[in-house]
Parts: sequence; structure tokens; C-alpha cells
Amino acid sequence: MNDVLLTVFLVAALFAILASGVWIGLALAGVAWIGMTLFSARPAGDAMALTIWGSSSSWTLTALPLFVWMGEILFRTRLSEDMFRGLAPWMQRIPGRLLHTNILGCTIFAAVSGSSAATCATVGKMTLPELRSRGYPDGIVIGSLAGAGTLGLMIPPSLIMIVYGVSADVSIARLFAAGVFPGLLVAGLMMTYVIGWAMLNPGKVPPAENVGGFMDKVRASGSLIPVVLLIIGVLGSIYTGIATATEAAAVGVAGSLILSAAQGSLNARTFYESLMGATRLFCMIALILAGAAFLTLAMGYMGLPRQLAEWIGSLHLSPLMLLFALMIFYIVLGCFLDGISMIVLTMGVVMPIVNAAKIDPIWFGIFLVIVVEMAQITPPVGFNLFVLQGMTGKELPWIARVAFPMFLLLVLAVGLIYAFPGLVTWLPSRVMN
Repeated sequence: MNDVLLTVFLVAALFAILASGVWIGLALAGVAWIGMTLFSARPAGDAMALTIWGSSSSWTLTALPLFVWMGEILFRTRLSEDMFRGLAPWMQRIPGRLLHTNILGCTIFAAVSGSSAATCATVGKMTLPELRSRGYPDGIVIGSLAGAGTLGLMIPPSLIMIVYGVSADVSIARLFAAGVFPGLLVAGLMMTYVIGWAMLNPGKVPPAENVGGFMDKVRASGSLIPVVLLIIGVLGSIYTGIATATEAAAVGVAGSLILSAAQGSLNARTFYESLMGATRLFCMIALILAGAAFLTLAMGYMGLPRQLAEWIGSLHLSPLMLLFALMIFYIVLGCFLDGISMIVLTMGVVMPIVNAAKIDPIWFGIFLVIVVEMAQITPPVGFNLFVLQGMTGKELPWIARVAFPMFLLLVLAVGLIYAFPGLVTWLPSRVMN
């Protein structure tokens, strides 16, 4: 009972500090300080200094700012326009036609971005005006974009996979490999939904456009070649074992600078803006990670993770029931916190439970990413919903409603990777660290 009261006290303290407007990273560190001071004999000051320094000086973490910078550079190029020109001619004969450019565009950009919000904003900047001008209904256009934007978290390189890998001490290269097939699975499910919607609503889909013959389509797709080469360079170097995730991130930054220079969009202003944008985002993430590392240490000294794991173990839940409970827990948590905060805040408690249940940490990482994807399109703190609200001017509840079918598809994806775990585990078993 004392453990329950202690947990309730710490959770209440965390939400009270967050409600006061304090940054998430500082709130996490503050709760850890309170917990260690009141409920542990270990001095909080030196523990905080050592933990924050250790979490901030991780070599693995260096991949994060580089991938963030790569995404920021490409965000300021003509990549989105090139993608639309390259993809649109091939979509004319598929039911739903140009609606698929939302999903395929997000899939491609996710492979060079790593951020859900950046993927949604960049592809939306290109597809929304084009699809609206051609008469596609707002509901399916915005709903499919909201769902497809979450692929920025799943298709490697993914920022949230790096955060999970650092927090759970899991190979980032294997996590990247594990995300490939589930990411393609989610994209496939969304395209299947769009096809079904188009077949049920044929009158709402504008007629096909004349795009010429096969060679005309091939020539239009030439604009995709640079970004495809960049994806091959980044991910191929990881999967073949030539480079670590950090070294591949450096390759990605160099490639994105070359690509933007070749497009004529690299100048002093865009270079500075991309560098400052990446710096701001990484500093925010690093502060959250540092606060979460201190909170994890504090909970360890108070014995909460072990006691909570023992309590859940005493319930004798099957792995399926445990995963279902965790999915509900993270969906609810996602209504109030962003994905990175959700992961770093809970890893200290959840990983002992997952390990005790003998769940593969690589598989669990992908499960967690899909659940966080759900949180990206659930109000009130759904980042993709905020991005689309700013771009379209629509009300948040309306955007959440048209995105709800995509939420259900992500639930289906969780069921499929549980029924067929090889979708997650097969490729990582062939990848070198």
C-alpha cells in the first residue's frame, strides 16, 4: 500500500509541476529530486550530476541531432514538389488515384526525416493544395495525411527509435531494421483503406488525368532519383554493416547538403535556419532524456520498478493481456504527452515488466512506436492534429474524426505484428550491429 501511495504522490507531483508550465525535462528532474530527497538515503545532488552527464554524453545519442539536422535540411528543399511530380503519374489507374500520393509521399519522406510532424507538414505542404484544387474531398485528404504522417516515426531513420534504443539499451541498427516491414505494412493498410473508400464512393474521386505513356511517367519519376539514392546511402550503410547509426546519420547530413545544393535551395539563410531548427529540437529532446534518466535512477533507489514489476507478475497476465494493458496505458498517456516524453518517462518502469514477461525488446520497441503513432492522431495532444489544424484551419475535433479510421488501422497493425512477429524480427536477425 505504501508503494501505491508513493507512486500516486510522485505522479501527482509530476502533473502539478507540468501544469505550472515548467518544461517537461525540468519537471521530470524535479520529481526525481523530490523522490530521492524524501524517500531515499542517496544524496540527490551528486546523483543528478552524474546521471545527467552520463545520459548526455552517450555516443549512441549523437545519431539523434544528425538525423534531426538531415530532416531540417530536406524540409527546406524542393523535395516535396519533386515527390508529387514523380509519384502522381503512376497513381492514375489505382482506385483513389492521387490520394495515394499522401501515403507514398509520407513513406518516402519518412525514410529521410525521422519525425512525424515534419513528415506530415512537408508532404501536406505539397499535397493539400494540389488535391484540393483537383476536387478531392477534404475529409479523406486530411484523414489519410494525418495517418500517413505517423510513418515518420516508423520508417527508419526514426528519432523515436533512437530515443527508445538509448532508453532501453537496445541496438538502434536492429531497431531500424525491425521498423522496415511494419512501416510498409502500415502504409499498405492505409492504401488498402483508400482503395476501399474510393470503390465505395466512386463519385467523389475526380476523373483520371492524361499523363502520357510509360516513358513519360519514367521521365517524371526522374525527380525521385536523388532522394532514393539518399535513402539507399543512409539505410544501406546501416543494414550492410558498413556504418553504425551515427556514421550513417553523418552520411545523411552530407547527402542532404549536396542534394539541397544541387537543387539550388542551399544558401546561408537556409543553412542557418536548418541548423538552428535542429539545435532547438535536439536540445528539447536532450533535456527530456536527461530528466528522465535522473527520474529512472531515483525510482530505482526507491525500488518502485522492481515492486511494480513484482505486483504485475503476481497478476499472472499472459503476454497478450499485458500488451493490451500497455497499449491502453500508452494511448491514454498519449492524450497528454508527446511520444518522446511518453517513452523516456515510462521506460524505467515498463522495461523490467517487459523483460520479466520475456517479450523481445526489439519487438516491443516496434509495438511501442505503433502505439505512439496512435497518440499522434488522438486529441488533445496529437501533434499531427496540431500540424494539420495550422495548415488547414479546420477544427481539431473534426480532424480527429476524419483521422479515426487511420487509428483503427494502427490497432490492426498491432494485431498483425503480434500474430506474425516475424514481420518485426526477421530482418534484424540478418543485420550486423
